[in-house]
Amino acid sequence: MYARRPIAILAGMLLLAGCSKPEVESYRVPKEKDPELPSAPAASDNSAPFAANGGGMSAAAVPTASGAELHWTAPASWKAKPLSAMRKGSYSIPGPGGSNADLSITAFPGDVGGELANVNRWRGQVQLPALSQADLAGAVSRLSNNGLQLTVVEAVSPNSGQRILGAIVPTADSTWFFKLMGPDAVVAAAKPEFMAFLRTIAPPSAP
Repeated sequence: MYARRPIAILAGMLLLAGCSKPEVESYRVPKEKDPELPSAPAASDNSAPFAANGGGMSAAAVPTASGAELHWTAPASWKAKPLSAMRKGSYSIPGPGGSNADLSITAFPGDVGGELANVNRWRGQVQLPALSQADLAGAVSRLSNNGLQLTVVEAVSPNSGQRILGAIVPTADSTWFFKLMGPDAVVAAAKPEFMAFLRTIAPPSAP
């Protein structure tokens, strides 16, 4: 009876060892390697401008002339104002009762649509109808000064209460615009000074 006990114990140990073998082997299975992620594609040349300027919208303003600059002498009563990206000159012209008119000086490449188109653009700003090519000669005056040819425009409308006095000055590669605009009475009173001012406009080569 006692001789069978060691045999029974040995048999039980072997049985337990056999049951535990699969559990030990399950830990020997190697872990799968994580797959490599594909690298991000490089941005194409076409995408660079969109990132740089916000969706491909151009940030550039209407180009101003970059050639030789004209120069001029403004009357002492005109108050110079800060320039902007579009303006090459800017003045406030005082009038009665604290009113004032605005003088803008701009320049753009080429003929900017031609003389008739620019005269009609100014006329539209004071609510006047457009002119035909046949009417243009009677609506402008010509001034030759310092080697420049100026087209002088005056436009006034009782409906708007505004008046424009302006000069269109073409150069070799650009067109300059000198526009005085404001209340009718202020611009009308400033006309003698404005006409004298136009005679000071000169190219860089002039003394």
